[in-house]
Amino acid sequence: MTQRVFVYEYLSGGGWSDYGDDAAADELLPLGLSMRDAMVADLVRAADCSVSAAVCEPGNTLPAGAVPVRPHANESAFDFVARQSALHDLVWLVAPETDGLLARFQRTVGDARWLGCSAEAIELTAGKKATLAHLAAHGVQTPLAFADAPDIARWVVKPDDGAGGVATHVHQRHADALDDQATRTQAGATLTLEPWIEGEALSLSLLCTEQNAEMLSINRQCISIDAHGRLSFDGVNVDAVGRGDPRRHDLAALATQVARAIPGLSGFAGIDLVWHPQHGPVMIEVNPRVTCAYVGLSAALGRNLAAELLADRLHGGGTHQERELARAVA
Repeated sequence: MTQRVFVYEYLSGGGWSDYGDDAAADELLPLGLSMRDAMVADLVRAADCSVSAAVCEPGNTLPAGAVPVRPHANESAFDFVARQSALHDLVWLVAPETDGLLARFQRTVGDARWLGCSAEAIELTAGKKATLAHLAAHGVQTPLAFADAPDIARWVVKPDDGAGGVATHVHQRHADALDDQATRTQAGATLTLEPWIEGEALSLSLLCTEQNAEMLSINRQCISIDAHGRLSFDGVNVDAVGRGDPRRHDLAALATQVARAIPGLSGFAGIDLVWHPQHGPVMIEVNPRVTCAYVGLSAALGRNLAAELLADRLHGGGTHQERELARAVA
């Protein structure tokens, strides 16, 4: 039976004008387009799948084989997604966690059609401070463990529900970080202040099911900090840490630990972390959705991750081999 799948990436699908921060939206839009096109391209290659995807500009073309759909004039993003959800069997959606957007979309679509994490998991991981406290309570090493460490030389102030490194500042002095937090909080921002963990910035791409949390890849994050302490996220090198790297065992254990602590993680999810030279992996945040590390990952692994997500939805989880077998006979 052909599955009708609707792909919606918030910024490229029409939410750009509603985001509320033009500079942030402009910064994140290229990442959104690349994620949408990677998701669509994988779905188009999946068996028994018809694909529609949201576009907002006439010249914004999709990969071949997908049908573009657009919101009506003055139709809100949520009304548009609800309308398309009713016309499709499944909805695969990417949106920032900022201001509760992703969780609200999940509740708009509903569990029956949603390809991704539960609303509860999204709401927990949307708050960086709450996520770290929750994971620390489950034995995961986080920056909270370094709050009083004598060797901490820098501190970071960032939106508590931000994405893509937007509005993230790194300070050399704790007093400056406190001033930054106070100033921006007075302007209405909700911020978190954490010790800056020195080391290699990595991310883990996970494929989560009810029975398994598979670590698909270890990615290297490209992060820069300018002379004023402004952090920029410059992309990710996908599957950059090889199979022979001795850190893989500890990182796979971290992925399992996080997935067990947040049982609502489902489908594609990402973990951001820093590998500290002495202390090993330090969790930074959890992304309960497709991340930019999805782009090129199917090709790098020689797998169609979208097809596996569909097979998991149809056949109820299992290992990678079981999902591949289920997809082959579907």
